[in-house]
Amino acid sequence: MDKLGPMSVPPQSLPVQGAGSRTSVSESQWRAFDEHGFFVLPQLFQADEVAAVRAAFERLYDAAQELRRTGEHHGALFVLDAPPERAVVVQRVVWAGGAEPVLLALSEDARLVEPALELLGTPRCEQLLCQAHFKMPNDGVAFDWHQDIQHRDKGGDTWRDVNGRGSYVQTILLIDDMDSENGPLQFVPREAARFDEAGRVDRASVDATRAISVLGRAGDVLFFGPWAIHGSTPNRSPRPRRVLIDGYAAPGANGRQYPGAGACRTLPRDPAPAARGSP
Repeated sequence: MDKLGPMSVPPQSLPVQGAGSRTSVSESQWRAFDEHGFFVLPQLFQADEVAAVRAAFERLYDAAQELRRTGEHHGALFVLDAPPERAVVVQRVVWAGGAEPVLLALSEDARLVEPALELLGTPRCEQLLCQAHFKMPNDGVAFDWHQDIQHRDKGGDTWRDVNGRGSYVQTILLIDDMDSENGPLQFVPREAARFDEAGRVDRASVDATRAISVLGRAGDVLFFGPWAIHGSTPNRSPRPRRVLIDGYAAPGANGRQYPGAGACRTLPRDPAPAARGSP
C-alpha cells in the first residue's frame, strides 16, 4: 500500500500553498484533480483556527454522549451508535454547523469556497454538507470504498450533472494529524476497479493493494470530486482522527433537501473569511 505525505508526494499531487493564504487552482492542481481525483493544500488553516474547530468538535462529542441515539439536536443530525455501558460511537454529525456556528463560518471561508467554485466553474454554489466525522481510538468507525456521487444521486430528480464534471466538490479539513495508524483516508486509481454503465464503482472489484493513504497534518485540506474512489480503515491508534467535511454543488445540480438547520444554503464568490479565534 502506498502512502502520500508531505515529504513523499509528487508535486502535481500535493502543490504547496503558504499557510493561511488565499488560493486559486493551479494548472498542476487541475491536473491532479483530473488524473487522480484529488489534491491537497497543506496547512491551509493555521493552528489557532484549527484549535477553534477542534473545540467545537469536542463540544459535539460531549453532547453526543448525552443523546445516545440518532436524531436532530440544535440544528444538526447526530448519527450515533450507543453500545450498552460504553461510550457513544459518533459516526458523524450532519450539518454540524447548525449546532456549532464556528463550523459554518469556516465552511464559507474563501480558502475553501474559491477553489471549489473554480473547480465547479460557477460564480456561486449550494453548500450541501458541513459534517463532523469522528474516529476516536478503537471505536471501529470505517468507510468502505465508495464515490460521493453515490450519496448525492439517489435517483429520480435528486441529482443532475449540470457541468459535465460531476457538479460537486468536497473538502476535508484535518482536525488532527492523519497517520498510517489512525484510519487515514485512502484513494484508489480508476484502473484499480470496475464500474457499471453509470460509472458507479463495483466495491467488490476494488484492488485494495493499489490504495494510496493520504497522510497529513492538522490544518491540511483535501479537495476531491464526486467520482473519486476512497474509503478508510478503523482508527487503531490511541489518538483521535477527526475531519470536517464540506460539500459544494453547482447551482441546479441538487434536487433534495439535506438535514440540518440552514442546509443547502447558497454561497457566492469571494465570501467574507471566517472569523478567527474561539467561537
